[in-house]
Amino acid sequence: MQSGEIAQWVVDAQSAFQGAKDLDELKLARLAHLGDKSAIAGASRSLGNVEPSQKAELGKAIGEAKSAITIALETATQLLEVQRDARVLVDEVVDITLPPARAHKGGLHPITIIKNEISDFFIEQGFSVAEGPELESGWLNFDALNIPADHPARTMQDTFFIEPLESGMVLRTQTSPVQIRTMLTQEPPIYIISPGRTFRADELDSTHSPVFHQVEGLVIDKEITMAHLKGTLDAFAAHMFGSDAKTRLRPSFFPFTEPSAEVDLFFNGRWIEWGGCGMVNPKVLATCGIDTEIYSGFAFGMGLERTLMVRHGISDMHEIVEGDIRFTQQFGIGL
Repeated sequence: MQSGEIAQWVVDAQSAFQGAKDLDELKLARLAHLGDKSAIAGASRSLGNVEPSQKAELGKAIGEAKSAITIALETATQLLEVQRDARVLVDEVVDITLPPARAHKGGLHPITIIKNEISDFFIEQGFSVAEGPELESGWLNFDALNIPADHPARTMQDTFFIEPLESGMVLRTQTSPVQIRTMLTQEPPIYIISPGRTFRADELDSTHSPVFHQVEGLVIDKEITMAHLKGTLDAFAAHMFGSDAKTRLRPSFFPFTEPSAEVDLFFNGRWIEWGGCGMVNPKVLATCGIDTEIYSGFAFGMGLERTLMVRHGISDMHEIVEGDIRFTQQFGIGL
């Protein structure tokens, strides 16, 4: 092994690196001139067999050659990377004048969109959003709400009972059990809405579904009156249907409110039944451990499907539940 031979390795490596057209070719050149099977790598391994008097000189020459080859490799790498990046800028340029893709990749169902809109509105008013299980105890779904055992809503015609019947479990017929859970676990003042899915043994037709969605509101505080309820409903209606929308209350009866009322909505020139409401029955407050001498409250409930149908002029429940993308696309992505 002579110094001239070592110098030629450097020249060959520099020439190979400079001649590489891209980073892939440079990688092959690096393996040939700096890899484990390269001449300079073999020379480094053979130093152990060199005469001691020559080892220092050859070691120095090999080290300097390896350093020169490494510098040449780094120089070539930097140059080729700059060339590659410049090509990428040309090859992957985006034409910002092209029209955007209009196809929907996915989105939310209009029921989810309207539920989120209602939740956002009430959060802005200082309410919290409360949720609860869809499989509920009969006590929370009926008894705690002052619904007597002989009430028609508790029969098989209205309620899905879970076997064994002795378990007392039902698929909730309303989101009111969430209100009971809240009153049992939180001290007043309470300002919540409870949107969610509910179940009743109805046949699917143009206006009914066995699975539907509600949003219920509950306020428990000192000196709450029907005036507060009416003001809340007016603001809710104006948000959902426009500033011209109005509400009116018609006397009605619900076991869990006293007095009770049906909520009618004036929209598009006519009155439409929207939901139910009233002052929370003192029996319900007492059941939940709330002092009726100090606190009063109101509650209301509307169907989300009903709200969606009225606002958008939908006449058939099948359009909402059957999952036809041509229907849901009308409401946008809603993410």
